[in-house]
Amino acid sequence: MCLGIPGQIVELIDPENMMAKVEVAGVKRPVNIACIVDEAHPPEACVGDWVLVHVGFAMSRIDHEEAERTLEILAELGDLQEEQAAMQEGAR
Repeated sequence: MCLGIPGQIVELIDPENMMAKVEVAGVKRPVNIACIVDEAHPPEACVGDWVLVHVGFAMSRIDHEEAERTLEILAELGDLQEEQAAMQEGAR
């Protein structure tokens, strides 16, 4: 299963090589934006876009509301994993 994590493009760092800086959950990292760039939406227009990031690539643009919903679900899943780990630890 592939999981795309929502992030926001905060800076264009190398337009020629389609590289931008994306903030994902407070962490900024370089991401390739080639998959979301076209003639109607050049690299310069990508700053501020919300994207789904998978293995260093922005796979698609998403709207802010979808990004927020996805981040909430991921946080809930993380909480569930922590709770399951605590329950397993308590059963030992």
